[in-house]
Amino acid sequence: MGSPFKPISCPRKTPYRIETKNLSYRLCRQIDGLTSSLCFCSNCPRRSGKLILKDVNCEARPGELTAIAGPSGAGKTTLLEILAGRVYPCEVSGQVLVNHRPMDSNRFRRTSGYVTQEDTLFPSLTVRETLMYSALLRLPGGRKVAAARVAELMKELGLDQIADSRIGGGGGSNHGISGGERRRVSIGVDLVHDPAVILIDEPTSGLDSASALNIVSLLRLMAFNQARLKIAGHCIPLHVNVLEFALDVLESLVIQTTESVNNQFLLRDKEEQVCKARMQYSMNVKEKALQYPNSPMEEILILGERFCCNIFRTKQLFLTRVIQALVAGFVLGTIFLNVGSRKGQVALQTRSGFFAFTLTFLLSSTTEGLPIFLEERRTLMKETSRGAYRVSSYVLANTLVFLPFLLLVGLLYSTPVYWLVGLRKDIEGFLYFSLVVWLVVLMSNSLVACFSALVPNFILGTSVIAGLMGSFFLFSGYFISKGNIPSYWIFMHYMSLFKYPFECFVINEYGGKQGRSRCLDTRNGECSLYGGEFLRQQGLKESQKWSNLAVMLGFIIGYRVICFLILWCRCYRTRK
Repeated sequence: MGSPFKPISCPRKTPYRIETKNLSYRLCRQIDGLTSSLCFCSNCPRRSGKLILKDVNCEARPGELTAIAGPSGAGKTTLLEILAGRVYPCEVSGQVLVNHRPMDSNRFRRTSGYVTQEDTLFPSLTVRETLMYSALLRLPGGRKVAAARVAELMKELGLDQIADSRIGGGGGSNHGISGGERRRVSIGVDLVHDPAVILIDEPTSGLDSASALNIVSLLRLMAFNQARLKIAGHCIPLHVNVLEFALDVLESLVIQTTESVNNQFLLRDKEEQVCKARMQYSMNVKEKALQYPNSPMEEILILGERFCCNIFRTKQLFLTRVIQALVAGFVLGTIFLNVGSRKGQVALQTRSGFFAFTLTFLLSSTTEGLPIFLEERRTLMKETSRGAYRVSSYVLANTLVFLPFLLLVGLLYSTPVYWLVGLRKDIEGFLYFSLVVWLVVLMSNSLVACFSALVPNFILGTSVIAGLMGSFFLFSGYFISKGNIPSYWIFMHYMSLFKYPFECFVINEYGGKQGRSRCLDTRNGECSLYGGEFLRQQGLKESQKWSNLAVMLGFIIGYRVICFLILWCRCYRTRK
């Protein structure tokens, strides 16, 4: 009589067996916490810290739900981070083996899923959108494939009823979805690419008993049913959904006791070992370079769409900036009302004061974006470490999305203030003024993005940015002329973000045919100061009107490039 089970074929993806042998981890502290964030400080001097793990030996087999239990502070999270490939190898001793081979952290992070204790979800997105963007970034095949996967995943996780609810901050319907639902969404984000292994840090932490039981039962069902199909002699074909296939063959599955299931595992162990050996051989021979699911252009479009959703749904960022720019334009316009039409030294100084205050307002008004950038950085580090997209795509998408948004902010400020103050009365002068304002807010935004990639927290970031802005204003040439700045500080004059737009405002107002012949001051009924002469007194040339714009554009590009390099270095350190 033949065996009641059909001989199995190799499953559609590699089964993973994870082992640790004599694994130890000692927490190493770098001397300088700030500079340690840079890639060139990966070899900074370290001091020996506390021993977190010592001689840990464990094994997690395929098709099983393995739990790590222990008291608080026992090192459970540290062990999970090592197994997920998130800890620098130089800090670990012992072996981490995947299918009896040393772990390739970069490859394993892309083929596995890791859900951390803290959720890194965007509060303004809905449950469906959160899973959809994750699917678009992690799966090839476009929107149809992603939509089908998301629909299946929401049904599997029981999220259909809240699919169009925003994530929010948690804590009930008034603030978003519940804690248990957030946890299921976080798990879904890492299940969307159908990983062979998923690691979850404290999946039931902070949940009530019913929610905790629901999540654990769901995880057990997902781990057990794939293995059970294989025991019953069914090999899941390529490009076929696991759940749909399970439903089709459900009638052939016999309800079995735990003892019979274990016996069947033993009976089929030899065949599985042969299958695994063939897979390992195939991986050794045909292993290809890691590839991203989407092209750079597709990544930019997906990330840009997600940025737009976050910006327009974040009232603190969108409405506040729009109203702030519009109100500030009207208020300053009424304070400096028609000062551009007046003559005399007082009016001349008042106009210069208006230009200086405009730059102070514009350059300091974008620092509120720092906490948003810092929050996005956590998501960026998580997603790029798993190979979802390139760091360059993130920086480009962020830049392209903020271009029209900051243009709107610049126009809402420039339109009322320019005509109320009574500056140069022609459309060319207004357009140039608006262009300078746009580049100023772009420079400030790029500076904030650059330092948000560098600093570890909001407090240090605001302190550094505020200090830099004060220094730029001091060395701009408005308070201290260029000739009176000490030679050892002159470099700060040329690095100042105030210098170049301030000169652009002055040249735009007093340059050109209309400006050169404009009388700025009179004595005894005769004009004693024309616009052209004033520019010569300030050491300005009309050619600087465009060269200064090029310098400002260089600042914007430079800060964005530095932002990219810092973020790339951070991501590179997580891949080591």
